[in-house]
Amino acid sequence: MTVPKSHPRYESLMKRDKLIEAYKSGMVAEAGMIAHGRGEAFDYLLGECTIPEAEEAEMVAASLLLNANNPVISVNGNVAALCPEALVELARIIPAKLEVNLFYRTDERMKKLVKHLEDHGAENVLGLEPDAHIPGLEHARGLCTNEGIFSADVVLVPLEDGDRALALGKMGKTTIIVDLNPLSRSARAASVTIVDEVTRAIPNITEFASQMKGQPVPDFDNSKNLRKVIDRISHALFELRCAFGQG
Repeated sequence: MTVPKSHPRYESLMKRDKLIEAYKSGMVAEAGMIAHGRGEAFDYLLGECTIPEAEEAEMVAASLLLNANNPVISVNGNVAALCPEALVELARIIPAKLEVNLFYRTDERMKKLVKHLEDHGAENVLGLEPDAHIPGLEHARGLCTNEGIFSADVVLVPLEDGDRALALGKMGKTTIIVDLNPLSRSARAASVTIVDEVTRAIPNITEFASQMKGQPVPDFDNSKNLRKVIDRISHALFELRCAFGQG
């Protein structure tokens, strides 16, 4: 079906279509479709735009990646399907390594995702041959490479699951999470939480990174930033309630 650009849900429908195609090709797991829908619900409440709190977090994220000794961008199926070009561009600007890491890991999915990133310009994508393990994670998400995630000091982990975010933090790593749900375990465990849709967040980080080379990392309070986001969502819900005559 061809969707006209004038359709009010055009951007959302295009993202869904990308995920559906990636699911059919074997890159995205069934659970990834559910996760995307959950994120869309929060994005509605944020106005489907980059809010000031997210922009501040994206600026700090760019600075942390630029100042890292071994920055790594962790990639799962949803992120690879939605914004491969943006991931490759961010990795080039920093520069940072790309490593594919999956909860529902199979050799076939890993190979497809690495090739997908390479088809969009990535080089030396890590993850196919794990030689290290994140302590405390018994499932496949704990598999990683020593060159990449295991030895990284700063890890950007878009659309993360909470247990790995916690585990990476326990390893002493600075974790940057992109998650539209400010209440998730990932959001609360991260060093920096970007409450934004990933196809907006990654290009925004790249834009800041292109402007901030050589600058120190700004002060940032993740808990305070998350409280502001939650207040913003609460206000949006209150306005909706009033709009339906329940104020």
